[in-house]
Amino acid sequence: MPGKGEILVAVRAAGINGADIHQRKGRYPAPPGSPQDIPGLELAGEVVGLGDGVLRFREGDRVMAVVGGGGHVELATLHERAAMPVPDNLDWPEAGGFPEVFTTAHDAIFSQGGLKAGETLLIHGAAGGVGTAAVQLGRAAGARVIATVRTEALRPEVEKLGATAIAPDGFEEHGPFDVVLELVGAPNMAGNLSSLTIGGRIVVIGVAGGGAKAEVNLGVLMAKRGTIRASLLRPRPLEEKAIAMRLVERHVLPLVESGAVRVPVAATFPLDRADEAYARFEEGGKLGKIVLLTD
Repeated sequence: MPGKGEILVAVRAAGINGADIHQRKGRYPAPPGSPQDIPGLELAGEVVGLGDGVLRFREGDRVMAVVGGGGHVELATLHERAAMPVPDNLDWPEAGGFPEVFTTAHDAIFSQGGLKAGETLLIHGAAGGVGTAAVQLGRAAGARVIATVRTEALRPEVEKLGATAIAPDGFEEHGPFDVVLELVGAPNMAGNLSSLTIGGRIVVIGVAGGGAKAEVNLGVLMAKRGTIRASLLRPRPLEEKAIAMRLVERHVLPLVESGAVRVPVAATFPLDRADEAYARFEEGGKLGKIVLLTD
């Protein structure tokens, strides 16, 4: 039964993220209070139970949520502040793939990176869930968006979302960049610094493509008056996650409702075929989200 301030959700869809793969391999333990043996950082479903003091939702409401883990289940208990309403025009697969990546992307490029209209945003690894979210949010904010995409066949699809899609090699030639969203890792750092504008900002939120250790030329960083920031959403306390999600509700959900932003879903799998879904995620070469469905 849900406790005070909590809701019980019948999960209909749950997206897969890189953290889930690392958790299954023992490389990324869930934060305290979240299941260590069940992956899943995001979910969507219907409220089927209310704890004492719940104010935001009623039974039957469609919700989507960012959780510390344990999202790949049929029933989930979570604090009401961890959930957002699902817009009417999102189906379950889209809703299941929305909360983690759009909250991460919005927090990184706006709260961390301070992106403004008229600036240039570079996104490394833009074909994945966070990347496709960031492309659309950058475009909606009036920024010029450059996106590195390793798989050539996916570049036209990324361009449809609002970016100029390029190969990773030689990305510096397309700068200078006001904000760099780094999802790949260490190999890009020297190029990020050299192509940064004066006062530019680098935000590191992923190291999936080449390691976590990079050499930083502090002289270049000082000359650019640049900033390097890094962030993880998963281990933050509920209060900080709730603030990030309220910003998404205010600034992103209206874009979803108007059709200006969508959730690309590459494939769906039933929950009892989760192993196949995880394997498909690890294959790469996809645009957007892999989502598990309970029905």
